[in-house]
Amino acid sequence: MENHYLDQLIELISNYRTYIFWLGTASMVIFVFSLLSIKWLVAMIPSDYFINKKKSSFRSKYPFVWLIILIIKNIMGYILIIGGIMMLVLPGQGLFTIFIGLILSNYPGKYFIEKRIISIPAIINSINWLRRKSNKNPIEI
Repeated sequence: MENHYLDQLIELISNYRTYIFWLGTASMVIFVFSLLSIKWLVAMIPSDYFINKKKSSFRSKYPFVWLIILIIKNIMGYILIIGGIMMLVLPGQGLFTIFIGLILSNYPGKYFIEKRIISIPAIINSINWLRRKSNKNPIEI
């Protein structure tokens, strides 16, 4: 009986070898990207982001450039969310990558969700640890 399941698994892997290869490659690329970018992205968050929500002066000065940056930022955010979901079953920091993707992308209720997530002690401690490594002030809640 166990041999039957093993044969099915081997057949599944051999039938979808190309897809498994590309899925593994995408997972590895997103994993490396998240490792290289997470410290930088966390350092970019203003320390008073959750206390004083300010309008961007860059948006009013350069609306076209702001729109291009917004599109790129959202694409990166959604790629990180998808990659984080993949990393829940593949090697990588899935939950942390999903969190960074959620911060980068725009959606209704984003600020409320971010504030709820950041108030979890383990998350705020991890983020402030990364900020200390970047010589940034801790995030205030």
